[in-house]
Amino acid sequence: MTETFLALLLAHLIAAFVLPERPGFAGLALRVGGFAVAAAVTLGLAPWQLILAAAGAHAALHAAATALPRSLGAFFAAQALHLASLLALTAWIPSAYALGLWGSMDWAEAYTFACGALIAILAGGPAIGLLMTRFTAALPEGLTGAGRLIGGLERTLIFALVMVGEPAGIGFLIAAKSILRFDAAKTPHASEYVIVGTLASFGWALIASLLTLEALEIVRTAP
Repeated sequence: MTETFLALLLAHLIAAFVLPERPGFAGLALRVGGFAVAAAVTLGLAPWQLILAAAGAHAALHAAATALPRSLGAFFAAQALHLASLLALTAWIPSAYALGLWGSMDWAEAYTFACGALIAILAGGPAIGLLMTRFTAALPEGLTGAGRLIGGLERTLIFALVMVGEPAGIGFLIAAKSILRFDAAKTPHASEYVIVGTLASFGWALIASLLTLEALEIVRTAP
């Protein structure tokens, strides 16, 4: 049952945060098709009934989410509904993973690690972006996409430091970013923006990384 849920969760995270975002029907087709392919791979190509049902649920929820105004609350609500649908699908066919090609292989730890990495690094991007939207109008324009890239890199480093048991290194990362951002944060608006964005990004990555460690421990000790 655990492997089935992790396989579906990993497929959802790949479709939601790895594939590029596209508007309209093309975007919906890309997300649903990507989810179906990812689910087929993570589940080992079986059972097809669960893969089709999961793809249908993913399509319905994604279409509903795109109709809502873009906000942080809507983002969390959509992810909560996706999570609920994955739990329901897992309860429907809990042995789905065991029926697939990988049924004899224990990939629970690998799936847990991959899910944790995607949540900590990639899922944090849209969430932090939505949080910071209200503040961007007061800032001068910078390099297009630079903030997103910097945030992704710092969350990657935080995840790596926590995974290798060196969370103290995050303090040096904060200090290094403060030095590099010193000139850019001399105005009140810019300094406040940097502080809020940095704390939000670091906090997201740290919490997600620590939860990943806990999840890995649970998976390792599960009977």
